[in-house]
Amino acid sequence: MESAKPRVAVIFGGRSTEHGISCVTGGSVLKVIDREKYDVIPIGIAQDGRWVLETGDLDRLTITDRLLPSVDASLPSVSLEQRATGTELVITDATEMAGVLGHVDVVFPLLHGPWGEDGTLQGLLEMAGVRYVGAGVLASAVSMDKGFMKVALNAAGVPTMPSIVVTAREWASDAAACRARSEELGYPLFVKPARGGSSIGISKVHDASELDGAIEEAIAHDPRVLVESFAAGVREIECGVLQMPDGEVRTSLPAEIRIGGDHEFYDFEAKYLPGEHTEIDCPAKVDDELLARMQELAVVTFDAVACEGLARVDFFVFPDGSLVVNELNTMPGFTPSSMYPQMWGASGVDYTELVDLLIQQALERSTDLR
Repeated sequence: MESAKPRVAVIFGGRSTEHGISCVTGGSVLKVIDREKYDVIPIGIAQDGRWVLETGDLDRLTITDRLLPSVDASLPSVSLEQRATGTELVITDATEMAGVLGHVDVVFPLLHGPWGEDGTLQGLLEMAGVRYVGAGVLASAVSMDKGFMKVALNAAGVPTMPSIVVTAREWASDAAACRARSEELGYPLFVKPARGGSSIGISKVHDASELDGAIEEAIAHDPRVLVESFAAGVREIECGVLQMPDGEVRTSLPAEIRIGGDHEFYDFEAKYLPGEHTEIDCPAKVDDELLARMQELAVVTFDAVACEGLARVDFFVFPDGSLVVNELNTMPGFTPSSMYPQMWGASGVDYTELVDLLIQQALERSTDLR
């Protein structure tokens, strides 16, 4: 199945708790990718870790009646294999479909969370010599772990909220010491899985009576837990970063998210099942001076972890105009409600062009250390 067009393998799903959101993201990208320009192969990673040749049924890869989609594990299994002609996708099922799908020019990895966004898939692709969209192994791993992300950003002079890391081993051996360290930050607090995303497993802790349950909930998702100071009275504003095919790094107009009603923070439901309690300004209403500082700090943040391709930088903007980076996301969502494509749309780069630029940037990357 050789093609004169670059062959792009769009990979989605995965083993993490963000499997369903990754499927929605995959469906969104598959919908807009230019089939006249690229030969596209949809690859799903089932929740048991098996790679399958997905159908690319876009109607199935959507949120329906508030239910998230999933990869169909019954589909033919596939794998990446290195052969004399290069790295190729191979159907491994012992059926009449078994055979070589062909050489892969670039992978678009749309996995969220561990086992995909955290450098694991990127390492596999690096070893196979396959170009891919987005951050490399180091940037993906560091940015996935919020504790180590803060270490890297602080070393580069990027301000973040005060926090500590509590591990499952520390909590089991001396919960009292973990409580004391946490309470030094003052209430209210946020407790988060250190390597989670999509706001899964996050709790806002108002007082000591809620702390234990929040830590145990986060540990259920990740043995590394981030306990973080609450940023009171701030605006939550995001900025997109995009690396062009020629290497130039650009920033988008920012977007602001306001949460009301029953949501105390930008939780899973507010992100992916938005309703009347989620308000978005895209672009955000900021003056030129704040915009310039935010865009400059977004690039510094991007470079602090040696990011590539794309990232979304989330800021807290305090009443005095000071900025703190809340998070660096190396594979932001591409769902219809996701902020990254919306910000670039407001900046003059529509969804289809954005996907094309990311693929073109990946095709220009080296497969070695040069």
